[in-house]
Amino acid sequence: MSSETTKQVNVSEGAPVELDQKAQPKMEANKDAGSEELNPDGTPLSDKQRRKRAEKAEKERIKAEKAARLAAEQAARQAADVDFATENYGVLPMNCSQERKNEQLFAIEDIHPEKDGQPITLLARLQTSRLPSAKLAFLTFRNGVHCVQATLAVTPEKISRQMVKWAAAVTPESIVRVEGTISKVPKPVESPSVTVKDAEIKISRMFVAVPVTWEGQIPFYVDDATRSDAEIEASQNTPRPLPPIALDTRLDNRVLDLRTPTNQAIFRLNHGVCRLFREFLENNGFIEIHTPKLQGAATESGASVFKVDYFKGKAFLAQSPQLGKQMAISADFGRVYEIGPVFRAEDSNTNRHMTEFTGLDLEMAFQEHYHEVVDLLNQLFMYIFSELPKRYATEIAAVRRQYPSEEFLVPEAPVCLNFKEGIQMLRDAGYEVNDLDDLSTETERALGKLVRDKYKTDFYALDKFPMEVRPFYTMPDPEDSRYSNSYDFFMRGQEILSGAQRIHDAKFLEERLAAANIPVSSMKHYVDAFRLGAPPHAGGGIGLERVLMLYLGLNNIRRVSMFPRDPKRVEP
Repeated sequence: MSSETTKQVNVSEGAPVELDQKAQPKMEANKDAGSEELNPDGTPLSDKQRRKRAEKAEKERIKAEKAARLAAEQAARQAADVDFATENYGVLPMNCSQERKNEQLFAIEDIHPEKDGQPITLLARLQTSRLPSAKLAFLTFRNGVHCVQATLAVTPEKISRQMVKWAAAVTPESIVRVEGTISKVPKPVESPSVTVKDAEIKISRMFVAVPVTWEGQIPFYVDDATRSDAEIEASQNTPRPLPPIALDTRLDNRVLDLRTPTNQAIFRLNHGVCRLFREFLENNGFIEIHTPKLQGAATESGASVFKVDYFKGKAFLAQSPQLGKQMAISADFGRVYEIGPVFRAEDSNTNRHMTEFTGLDLEMAFQEHYHEVVDLLNQLFMYIFSELPKRYATEIAAVRRQYPSEEFLVPEAPVCLNFKEGIQMLRDAGYEVNDLDDLSTETERALGKLVRDKYKTDFYALDKFPMEVRPFYTMPDPEDSRYSNSYDFFMRGQEILSGAQRIHDAKFLEERLAAANIPVSSMKHYVDAFRLGAPPHAGGGIGLERVLMLYLGLNNIRRVSMFPRDPKRVEP
């Protein structure tokens, strides 16, 4: 060894050896590193190993820093997004009549732009909801035929994001309690289902009063069930076609279907026709009676009555209140009417027949001629047709939004044609018809079109029907016994009333019963009423549902019957 780089040491056992002076610092460094980073076998790490470990440590450091930052951000968000609106929304406890506050609620139809800023509280159905952002929801509320748009927007210390999200998730058709203010809108609301176009509700509080608990998805949404056929058809070539809803599906879920503004309007008009019927008749000296619907004998035809078990015997569901109202005339009530169910056991599945419908019946003693009754019936219908658009314009418009139709034409003066005149009009138009046959559905409608073209009316009467096509109690025409003192009234070419002068002489009535092969004994009480002396009288029976169907131009009578009954349907 060179004397410059080495140091002589004693080589005896236990003595230090001579060391390289330049290598000593490096060895010390390796010694320090090796004490911290060694392989399992105790050898120092290579540079490559140390580099990998350093990279791993750096990644873990970065990951830990990121996790800490995210946790801090989340904590900050939570601190800033505390649900401060919990008192302003939620589900109310079930109403068990716990208290009565006499609170005044608002009606949707009373929402107007001139009430801008006015506080409002209402109970309504939630029809639709839409969440365009986390801070804003659009909702539609419905009551009867009226719908209004509402907005719910996040505001400091009042409406939270959680509240907006909750409101948009409430199940449609739930009954909700809404508090807010009326707000005038800068432009009309575009949604076709909304009836309040120039104002909306700014919601401040909202609660579910009655939740929907239907298992699974409800059969259809009311908003969809209110669409017109034209809307549905136009949507079929778009990315979001609207679903058509079959009539049977509607009728199977009738309670839901009845909630549509259209049906709300239809059955308010149903009420309106009955109301005007009563109003006119009572202003003309009529009183309302109620006759039994269980009878011991068929009134017109045994083939079209429902026979029911009646204790140890049989009874029939009344085809009309015919017997009862005639007996009331014999009992000197003079002018009577009834609104009630009528049953027909006819296996007819057309769009204008039902096995149970509502009859508007009247009977009236006259002084000289049954045309006194015909004139009164004409006045009755003219009154109904003139008052409906005055009192129920909103309802008529609601129906026509979904089911557009031609305006129902009403004449300035009633049109009443002789049966022979009607037959001649049909012949002149090329139809082959017999003078003594009844009109078929086809010829009825054809005559309706001819009358509309000639007289500019959808409403008219046809008098003097052939005797062979009328019931046994119909009075024959005194001038030509092949015809009768009977009449039908028509709307849009379809019959809505059938009536006649009744036979009021007991002996003549017995002859007519015998000709119809009906034993007098089976109708003893009815015939006895005339043996006691009955004044000459006439009347008619009107089908309420047909009147409404034809006035509104609808295509199926089941649309105007709340719970229709036909040969294939006895539920719901």
